[in-house]
Amino acid sequence: MELIPVGNAEKPRNQFPPVYVGDTLIGEDDIARELQHHPAEDVAEAWHEAARSLVIRELLLQQTSRLNLEGIADEEDRIARVLELELQVPEPGEQDCERFYAANPGRFRSPTLMAVSHILLAAAPDDVQERMRQEEVGQQLLSSLLEGRAQFEPLAKQYSACESRHQGGSLGQISKGQTVDEFERPVLSLREGLNPELIETRYGWHIVRVDQRIDGEQLPYEHVKPQIRQYLSESVTRRAFRQYLQVLASEIGVKGVDLELPDSPLMQ
Repeated sequence: MELIPVGNAEKPRNQFPPVYVGDTLIGEDDIARELQHHPAEDVAEAWHEAARSLVIRELLLQQTSRLNLEGIADEEDRIARVLELELQVPEPGEQDCERFYAANPGRFRSPTLMAVSHILLAAAPDDVQERMRQEEVGQQLLSSLLEGRAQFEPLAKQYSACESRHQGGSLGQISKGQTVDEFERPVLSLREGLNPELIETRYGWHIVRVDQRIDGEQLPYEHVKPQIRQYLSESVTRRAFRQYLQVLASEIGVKGVDLELPDSPLMQ
């Protein structure tokens, strides 16, 4: 990731247009200091994110003046009061929650639990020759297992580069989020038994056997209703906040930065 210069060290000056909120200039030095809170792949992207963050703050502070809230000393308290007064966010109703539950059944299941064993044939990600060699070894071992000419546990003890070899390759019980994604995604879709295909990860090649699979079950609506209500409330709040900022930007005026906001919790 490219380092973003901050302070007085080689600030990226004069590369970007001046940023205004109404008649107020968002200073280049202020944007440079804000950069540290917006890591990005390049300076331009970070600069834009930093400038946009300061524009949002300035819009809200100017609105505090329009609402005669200068009597509140702390700026954060003034901003919070503006949002309390002007951001109208309807609470999701029971029917909204029920519709979301019915439309997204896969999101509300207990986790699938699996007892898994594997044999890891290790190879570094950038060692092409070794990965090819270990793939060939893996195919030979897998064939011997599928044809009944070998047993899983002795092969794990002899060939696996994972510490699980001391337990015959057993990883114990796993569920979603407990292993690396490139291993988890294919493994969680397997049925019980020996997988007839090798699985490749950053660590090498894996021969995988599912010893037990307990599929997750649909969770009852009443159990997940608080979670659904919170999710819908946050989604509506983000949408209302984006719309409110667009109205403020139209009324006060913003120049030099795109105020199109992503679907992310900007209320923080």
